[in-house]
Amino acid sequence: MAFSRPRAVVLIDDDDDFRAALEERLRLEDYDVQAHASAEAALKRIGADFQGVVVSDLRMPGMGGRALLTRLQEIDDGLPVVMITGHGDIAEAVDALAQGAYDFVAKPFAFERLATSLNRALEKRGLVLDNRALAAALPSVEPKLALLGESPSIVRLRLVIDQIADAGMDVLIEGETGVGKEVVARALHQSGRRRVHPFVAVNCGALPDGLIESELFGHEPGAFPGALRRRVGLVEQSHRGTLFLDEIESMPDQAQVKLLRVVEQREVQPLGAEKPRPLDLRILASSKVDLEAAVARGAFRGDLFYRLNVLKLVVPPLRERRDDIPLLFSHFLIRAAGQRQQTPPPMTPRVRRVLMDNDWPGNVRELAHFAERVCLGMEHVLDDAELSPDHGLADRMEHFERELIEDSLKRHRGDVGAIAAALRLPRKTLYDKFRRHGLRPADFR
Repeated sequence: MAFSRPRAVVLIDDDDDFRAALEERLRLEDYDVQAHASAEAALKRIGADFQGVVVSDLRMPGMGGRALLTRLQEIDDGLPVVMITGHGDIAEAVDALAQGAYDFVAKPFAFERLATSLNRALEKRGLVLDNRALAAALPSVEPKLALLGESPSIVRLRLVIDQIADAGMDVLIEGETGVGKEVVARALHQSGRRRVHPFVAVNCGALPDGLIESELFGHEPGAFPGALRRRVGLVEQSHRGTLFLDEIESMPDQAQVKLLRVVEQREVQPLGAEKPRPLDLRILASSKVDLEAAVARGAFRGDLFYRLNVLKLVVPPLRERRDDIPLLFSHFLIRAAGQRQQTPPPMTPRVRRVLMDNDWPGNVRELAHFAERVCLGMEHVLDDAELSPDHGLADRMEHFERELIEDSLKRHRGDVGAIAAALRLPRKTLYDKFRRHGLRPADFR
């Protein structure tokens, strides 16, 4: 799923000339406009999860703006409504704000004033719709972590996993760091008949030097000094199940030679054993590098590569499946909140920007770590992710000022007096900064 980017505006005004002029200007600014002369006509076009906002005159024949606001709140209480009013109706417009209207503009107004309010309202609407879509999507999807998503590459990968789960062939899984290669391996194991038997994961890059053969293949008592009892190696532990060799490109050449026998003969001979032992297992191997290229460089044994490369699965990096990022992020956020027995925090503009703009070189693992920080309320530490090195001092100071004011708004729940006292700013100066940074105290109450 992709982030929603609503651009729809329902415009309601009984003044034909004013409505036509404003509709034309909105269309020139690339808004998707539906214009109506009455509230009754507009209501027929607005349903729950409407992809936009409403701009309505306050005083109209028949159903007025405040009655319309009540009806819209019954349809969708997260739908922003901006009121247009004359100078003589300011008090009524303020009452509409207390009732739940998003904002109001008084005639005559500069179009930029309305556009600023509309853009903030549309951004808020997008966040509401995003959070709803994520909440609705997650319960219906089996949480296979990196395999969540509806991008074509992930859909194909899931289909292939289902097709070959019981095929018995060895599989080579390639992909960048953090894409979820072990998740793919576990999905292959869990989807097949071997799922009732062990899944043994071996990080080939973390095997202790000098003990690699003993760890992998086991040993008999007396096989070497200090070998007092029999040890069943990781390979033999996977008998009847699945052996997953992670980062196989880092396996030393001597261990590769012995592994080749396991792959070819399906048997293992522990150190000190008189004869090999037969094995029934499936071998899944993963690599974060192109193993075929490593063979060409002489960095990996060709005979072992060609034995393992019966079928290759390539796990796509996150930057090639960006539409899946919201769903994955929401899954990790809910998981992190559940571990702390707290409610997941909602999507915010700052988090949304990071999700959309980051290339995620650490892929799904990096995204999961980001979700952990968001859950802990630490997303404010990501200034460098939001400001590139090309931004100058003025931009960074503006960014820092907005962060301070937004944090104060959250801490004091939109209480302007408390914020002004905490920041030691006159109210007029504070309101100027609210407008410049697009912040509304009402959004934090």
